[in-house]
Amino acid sequence: MKITNVTITPIPRPMPEGMFDPMPEVIATFEDGSTKTIFSFYPDEVSFEPSEFTGLTEEEAHSLFQKKDTAYLRA
Repeated sequence: MKITNVTITPIPRPMPEGMFDPMPEVIATFEDGSTKTIFSFYPDEVSFEPSEFTGLTEEEAHSLFQKKDTAYLRA
């Protein structure tokens, strides 16, 4: 099933105020209208635009995360 829309929740506030703020989450809406949080991420390591996920499956979205995370870790 393909993703039709994505919402990315806000990034944490700067430290120290944001110390306990949650990490941003990628929340996907699928073709059948269902919604699901597919992952959270550290915004100081990787970033995403909602449009990157349109037309992907959940598995492909996870692969996109892994690709960006691996690139960050190798840098």
